[in-house]
Amino acid sequence: MPMFKKSMLVLLAVVALAAGGAFYAGIHGQEEAVTLDAGTTPQGEALVKESEIVVYVAGAVNHPGVVQLAEGARAKDAVDACGGFLPTADTNGVNLAQKLKDGMQVTVPEKSPQGMAVQGAAGGVQAGAARPLPEGMVNINTADEKELDKLPGIGPAMAKRIIEYRTENGAFQSPEEIKRVKGIGDAKYEKMKDKIAL
Repeated sequence: MPMFKKSMLVLLAVVALAAGGAFYAGIHGQEEAVTLDAGTTPQGEALVKESEIVVYVAGAVNHPGVVQLAEGARAKDAVDACGGFLPTADTNGVNLAQKLKDGMQVTVPEKSPQGMAVQGAAGGVQAGAARPLPEGMVNINTADEKELDKLPGIGPAMAKRIIEYRTENGAFQSPEEIKRVKGIGDAKYEKMKDKIAL
């Protein structure tokens, strides 16, 4: 019998240790789970912030300044976020369909009484009321497909590409920038460069 008692004591000790270990692991497992849950919240918030862009809106809007917009927002969304246009705004001077990128500036020009271009805040020329172009010249920043088609070497498909490029990247800053449009190289540019206006 003494051997039986020793075996029982050893068995009880093993069971007690196993139960204690399970209890200990259960407590620490819950703490880790809480820690992991708390750790995932800031990452979720970071994902929301990554899907936003920050844009500066200047010029003839009711409340110019920095606005936060959803990724994929258009210039119209930025103008609306600033309270809309002032009565003096040249609404044709901004491509409201332009897709915005983080860090961009949208400048809304004011109507020009003389019909000339108005200098923008960032130093770029913003379109005021339409100004006449010399005969045969095409403004690649405002021309539609039909007008772009008048340029040497530009057909309807290439005219669409120019407009798509302009919509995605904003106005051309120099005539030579048109070479960034797929399908327009040095040779094609040489044929049309004397007909391009900004």
